[in-house]
Amino acid sequence: MTGMTITTIGADELDGQVQALGALLRDCVHAGANINFVLPFEQEDGEAFWRIKVLPALYGGKRVLWTAISGERIAGSVQLDYDTPPNQPHRAEVAKLMVHPDFRRRGIARMLMGELENEVRRLGRALITLDTRTGDKAELLYSSMGYRTVGIIPDFCLDPIEDRLHPTTIMYKAL
Repeated sequence: MTGMTITTIGADELDGQVQALGALLRDCVHAGANINFVLPFEQEDGEAFWRIKVLPALYGGKRVLWTAISGERIAGSVQLDYDTPPNQPHRAEVAKLMVHPDFRRRGIARMLMGELENEVRRLGRALITLDTRTGDKAELLYSSMGYRTVGIIPDFCLDPIEDRLHPTTIMYKAL
């Protein structure tokens, strides 16, 4: 995609991006993204997520964060969590793939996932796991990228906006 840059954000750089990343998360949740949060969800909630949950993992060296940048704006992000137990040194997990509603349907999620998969290979990991709300467009994206469905767990998560439950699809990809 022309004008789009995918870059990693390290722990030392995250502080300068917390406001923009908080806005990305807030806007995605308000648009219905099922990424662990429900309304009400404000800017400060988004910023707290990055500071409290992501920053320590980045400092711990077991998580990688990528952002997609269009001009001066963060269009999307994804995280790779490879803080696995001793019996799973071959595995890593996709966390919080999100694309801002203004930038969807432009291939950004696919680009972010491509960078993530390259990092998994570089780390010498051979298995990627993830879960996604059953029926979301992300499920189709993952399937098109070679991820296979293991199963579906009913009533797994609350809808971020409405008072109802959704199933989640568990997926994996062997590299």
